[in-house]
Amino acid sequence: MSTNQQFLVGLLEREKSSILDNWVLATNGPQASAKVRAEATEIFTAFLPALQSNDAQNSGSSAWQALKNVLESLSASRAAQGSTAGNTSAFVLGLKQPVFDALQRALSADSQGLLDAISSVSLHVDGMAQWTVDAYQRTREQLISRQQADLLELSTPVIKLWEGVLAVPMIGTLDSSRTQLVMESLLERIVETESSLAIIDITGVPTVDTLVAQHLLKTVSAIRLMGADCIICGIRPQIAQTIVHLGIDLQSVTTKATLADALSLALKRNGYTVAKTKIGV
Repeated sequence: MSTNQQFLVGLLEREKSSILDNWVLATNGPQASAKVRAEATEIFTAFLPALQSNDAQNSGSSAWQALKNVLESLSASRAAQGSTAGNTSAFVLGLKQPVFDALQRALSADSQGLLDAISSVSLHVDGMAQWTVDAYQRTREQLISRQQADLLELSTPVIKLWEGVLAVPMIGTLDSSRTQLVMESLLERIVETESSLAIIDITGVPTVDTLVAQHLLKTVSAIRLMGADCIICGIRPQIAQTIVHLGIDLQSVTTKATLADALSLALKRNGYTVAKTKIGV
């Protein structure tokens, strides 16, 4: 560790309490919570050992890993709470001014030493702020991916309509990943409920092209391999015309216009008779 590093680390250790107080005050005001103070203390405590290392100028070295871990944890925590990347990085950058003030008091008579120390601190803190932004971005992407997966699962529920009859109402675009999820969920429920017939309702699917038709046929084939049968319903006039125009062959699949028609057929296939009765009888 160089003489300048030794001086800087020693100064930061002596001025730690004052620097933390001013940092928290400047970034969060006088009403800052104990949690914010704890976050600042954790960052500052991890910052000092990195500066003391022989490889302090190389932010990619292992000496900085502990600090990076702290900053990643901070970013993940704040991202989960809905804070923005800008707010998180601004909090880290808020460390600069209190350190600059401490350096100004200690090196007021040494302008070149002051300039060098400020430049070094600024470089390191800027790097720390960038790490928080990168970590924040990764965390947000992971959160979005998990939320998308949850929404995808919720958008393809498997519903038991009757004894031995399941239904899957499809809403939105039907792509490969969603088809796979529908297939897995439906096959699992067929085994669980010992159902003999599944209804796929595509009323909420905006368009049916060759790719969508292939996905539907794959799902039907998988259902049949499980010993059950399948009815596709919700085929609107526009979709029917599109299927004919594209030359898509759905003759091997039973289709109905509405879910009511599909349910009526499913009940008949399972031996049920649907009949109107008088009220009260």
